Order: sequence, then structure tokens, then C-alpha cells
Amino acid sequence: MNQKYYQEYYHLERKHWYFRARNRLIMDHIRSISSEGSSLRILNVGVGTGYTSELLSQFGSVSSIEYDEDCCAFVNEQTDLKVVHGSILELDFPDNSFDLVCAFDVVEHVEEDALAVQELKRVCKQAGKVVITVPAYMFLWSKHDEINHHFRRYTKPQLLKLFNNQGKFVYHSYYNTLLFPPVAIFRFLNNLLGLTKTTDTDTGSDFSVAGKDSWLTRLLYQIFYAESFFIKRQIRLPFGVSIMVSWKKE
Repeated sequence: MNQKYYQEYYHLERKHWYFRARNRLIMDHIRSISSEGSSLRILNVGVGTGYTSELLSQFGSVSSIEYDEDCCAFVNEQTDLKVVHGSILELDFPDNSFDLVCAFDVVEHVEEDALAVQELKRVCKQAGKVVITVPAYMFLWSKHDEINHHFRRYTKPQLLKLFNNQGKFVYHSYYNTLLFPPVAIFRFLNNLLGLTKTTDTDTGSDFSVAGKDSWLTRLLYQIFYAESFFIKRQIRLPFGVSIMVSWKKE
């Protein structure tokens, strides 16, 4: 993320309807695969502006890693978190260190994605879990991906292949399925017509569209979060804007 974007991102993570629904779905899933009452040692890699680490603290103690040094300084100044500068490609922890290792929309940011997943698995304890999310389908590629410095978007088979058939998949599914048609149409038209523009006050990401609180954003939130019915029950969805995978080390 560029400097202007992560300052904007700080507010987006905490207020935008997309992040509120996405984060709630992810936390619902983590709750469903965690033992009730247990206190986990958690690693959150690529924390951005830190809100996912704040949410993960309900499950145990959280160590937060972020690659962007300026973003680390910004988060440490703005929050009570202690975010450490580090790379997903070389995590500064011993093998088998954490009960839960998370990387939410991070792996797509690195060229060596297989090494990134291997590092997440390496620092995960035996019987511990790795939970990751990534954006789906290269045909949805847009300016939003370029602003976020993505290398790629994935299909589910491509993402599962990075785990090399080791361990056991707890759950894997596309998500943000109900909103997939309008997102796909918007991405196509935006690529064709350039509907979103970069300005001094707006990075031009998709989050600038339908961002302000209104009846529409409240409706979008409810539609997106309705997928909790499937995710809580570990029912796989056939397609979506994003992919979620949880894996158990054995």
C-alpha cells in the first residue's frame, strides 16, 4: 500500500461495510474451528492497520507482523498494538511456535507465494491451524489490484496447491458469492470506462464506491454477511470474489 492508502485504509478497516462483513465472517469461522475457552498463541501476518489483530485478541495473545515499515510506525502510533516489521517470506520465529497463524489478503502481495505459505506452515504448531484469505479470479483484475500491489488473484485449486497436500484442510471455500455478479459487472465496466479516478483525497480503489453509510451500504453489508449461514456450517460456496482456506498441521 502507498502511504496515502494505508491512512485511508485505517478508517476503511474499521468503518467500511465490506470490511465489517468480511472480518465478521472470518472471526465466525475462526470461532467455529477453535476450542471454546482456549487461549491461543496467534500470529497475524500482514496486519495492515491492525484491526484484524484487535479482533483476533478475543481468541488469545496476538503477535502482529507488517512488511511496510511506515505502516508499522503509523499503527504503533495510532493504536495500542505493537506491530513488528517483518516479511512473510522470512518469519523471525522458530518452527512450531503458534496455535493459529493468519494472513488475511496477504499472500497475493508477494511474488514467491509458495514460500509465503510454507513459512506460515513452518511456524504453526503441530495440530495448530493456518487461516488465509486471498482475492479470486484473474478475470476480476482491476485498478483496485494495482493500487494494492497485488501480483495475482487465485482460483481455489491454485491456492490449495500451495499447501503441497501436507497436513489436512479444515475448510476451503470461495466467499463474497452473493455480491459476485455486481462486483464482476462493476470491474468489467471500470476497466473499460475508467469509472474510478485517483485524486488528492481518493486513491481510486473499489472501496471508494458505495463507501459512505446509507441504506445501500447497510443492504450490501447484510447481503455479504448472510453468507455466515454457510461459513459457520462449513458449507463450501462454488464461486466468489475471494477465497478462504483453513488448514491443520499434522
